[in-house]
Amino acid sequence: MRKSDKSSGVRLKLLTAAIALAVVATTGPATADDPGRGPGTDPAQQTEPGYGGEPGDEPGVDPTPERPPTSEVSWLSFPGGAFAVDPLGRTVRYRACDGDTGRVADPTMRVAAGVASGAVTVDGRRFHYRVPLVGRTEGALIVSGPQAQPVELTGVVVTSPQPPTDPVAGARLFPLSGQLARVVADASLNPAGATVRDLSGRYGDQQIAVNGSLRPKAASVIKLWILVELLRRVDCGQVSLDEGVLVTPADVVGGTGQLQYETFPQVVTLHRLAQYLIKYSDNIAANVLITYLGGFAPVNALIDSMNQRSTILARRMLDSAAAQRGEENYTSPDDVVSLLGAVWDGEILTPASRDLMIGFMREQTLNTKIPAALPPGVPVAHKTGDLPDASHDVGYYLIPGTETAVAFLTAGPMATGDETVRRMARTVYDFLVTPTEGAVEE
Repeated sequence: MRKSDKSSGVRLKLLTAAIALAVVATTGPATADDPGRGPGTDPAQQTEPGYGGEPGDEPGVDPTPERPPTSEVSWLSFPGGAFAVDPLGRTVRYRACDGDTGRVADPTMRVAAGVASGAVTVDGRRFHYRVPLVGRTEGALIVSGPQAQPVELTGVVVTSPQPPTDPVAGARLFPLSGQLARVVADASLNPAGATVRDLSGRYGDQQIAVNGSLRPKAASVIKLWILVELLRRVDCGQVSLDEGVLVTPADVVGGTGQLQYETFPQVVTLHRLAQYLIKYSDNIAANVLITYLGGFAPVNALIDSMNQRSTILARRMLDSAAAQRGEENYTSPDDVVSLLGAVWDGEILTPASRDLMIGFMREQTLNTKIPAALPPGVPVAHKTGDLPDASHDVGYYLIPGTETAVAFLTAGPMATGDETVRRMARTVYDFLVTPTEGAVEE
């Protein structure tokens, strides 16, 4: 279904015993999506500082995150975790199976010849790093503590976007930018953005975007990050998808989903919650999983560890009271493709968890956008997002030999947004199946 695992090049060197798995899920609230009845809110639940912002002038769009994006950020991918580097802000973050430092200032960080290096100490543990600021290169991190031998972690450096593996082949994707720009320009009622990344190598793993930094309400697209955080913990051996979670009548909300039609209380496995989260865009499953994972903070920590600065989980699905207070979920086409690319390449999940996630996305039952725009039978794996002022569809085109990650996001009226998404989706498909070999954007 896809090219061989890029994650096979990632090496984990253990100089002593493996790092203990110590992250423990706690409980806490979450966020919303799709019109309907909302749950009660918890005033004690707060979002992490440094995320989000006030809505912008465009309807349904927040173009200015409170924490401004940086020009050069990267994160080191290694089995079970990530080490994020922000050379402009001089901060780092280690998040792995054995813990999370949070954002840590390193005012003595050295940035030279395209490499960030330095060392920080957090709670007695020393993190000595050398991370290139160019994607697809290799970085290194040494973790040591007072009662443990040093552990060296090496892995692939991830940036957004990742550089192409073949710039010449990548240039053949550039004309698609102009075609998508025309669709976006025609969408007078809907601010729109699209980001596309080749995953097959046919176009040299090139990424192109039109309004890739557009920041509309995330709607149900935010559920992808909820799923990745759950599967990351599965990969760490901290939870099993066979584990059951008690769902009560108080958890029931409307909008999209299947669980609302069942009888509660009942114990639902994490596997079924994860599957329904994507297959039916189930809002109950989303809220229960957010609580299970420990509230907003762990999901936002995942987002931050991948330096995805336009994305935030700030309210539960269908929490209208939170939305009225200005607490909203946001994302961007670039951030979505950053996540989809990291999942595909095995940089944030194991191959088994990646395949499970993409399998859930292939089962998606809300098929009025990307699938409806393509000829019958074209293989896709996707996730929709709908609000009265947002319409999205994101995912993977799984055409053999031309696998591609896509993110089509719009703000404004949902009905016209749906049509804009379909037009963008068909534009990409037509380009992929009838490419102009050797064409280069002027």
